[in-house]
Amino acid sequence: MSRRIRVVGVSGSGKSVLAARVAERTGLARLELDAVFWDAGWRMRDLDEARGLVRRFVADYPDGWVVDGNWTTRLGELLDVGMPDGADTVVWLDLPRTRVLRQVVARTVRRGLRHEELWHGNRERLGNLLRRDPERNIVRWAWTNHPVIRARMLARIAAGEDIVRLCTRADVDAWIASLPARGRSVDP
Repeated sequence: MSRRIRVVGVSGSGKSVLAARVAERTGLARLELDAVFWDAGWRMRDLDEARGLVRRFVADYPDGWVVDGNWTTRLGELLDVGMPDGADTVVWLDLPRTRVLRQVVARTVRRGLRHEELWHGNRERLGNLLRRDPERNIVRWAWTNHPVIRARMLARIAAGEDIVRLCTRADVDAWIASLPARGRSVDP
C-alpha cells in the first residue's frame, strides 16, 4: 500500500514535528517544503528548480513519503490528492489559535537565542518579533493566517475532500498510533 502523506496547517502548528514523527514511525522518507522553497538569504528559490526538487523527491520514493508545509500557490497541483504523484492523505493540524501562538513564540525565541540554522544558512532573528509586518514577523503571520487557513480547509472539507483533521495533541498521538510501524505490515 502506497502512503503519500501531506501535512498542512498554519505556521507554528507543528507540521514539521508531526511529519518527523510520522517518518520515524513508518519509515517513510520526509521532505520539508520550507527547505525546498526558501534559499539562502531568505530568498525564494527559483520556482522551476523548487518544483523539480519536489518532483525528484516523489519519483525517488514511489512507495510513499511524508511532506510537510503549505506552499499551495507555489506547488500548484503538484502534490494534490488525485494527481498522479499527489498525496493520498492530507493531514490538517487545526490546533487552537492560542496554542499555535504559544508554540510559535516559544519556537522563535528558542531558535533566535540558539542561533539555530533552519535551511541554507537562514536563521530567525529575535528582532523580527518587534516588526508589525506579518511577512517579517512569523508570530504575526501565524496569528493573521490562522483563520484564513481554517476557512480554506473547512471549505475543502465541506466540498467533500477527505482530510484528516487533528485538533488536539491527543488527536495527533492517536492518529500516529494508528499508522503502521516501520517493518510491520497492515492487513488489507
